[in-house]
Amino acid sequence: MMGQTSLWMFPIYGMAAVIAPVSRRLTSCPVLLRGAIYSVGIFTGEYVSGSFLKKHRMCPWDYSKAKANINGIIRLDYAPLWMFAGLAFEKILSIADPFTESG
Repeated sequence: MMGQTSLWMFPIYGMAAVIAPVSRRLTSCPVLLRGAIYSVGIFTGEYVSGSFLKKHRMCPWDYSKAKANINGIIRLDYAPLWMFAGLAFEKILSIADPFTESG
């Protein structure tokens, strides 16, 4: 159960701040569509940042042994988890956001 991380993870995880303005635009969309959009967005951020880090030999994760991986950078089988994470952040942010209808 050993792991590793990098200081690069702070700005990468900080990209989750994008969910708040995106969720405001998606309020009228069905929940599965919103979840899919979050999943694609998270995959995109993970792939772009992972590609950059891998190019410079600084990527702290390697999914190359997983069946549903793309270039060892993202795992497509994580899509449901990213959907749930995006929807959970959306809910958390809507509670604290005075600009949303439910907040």
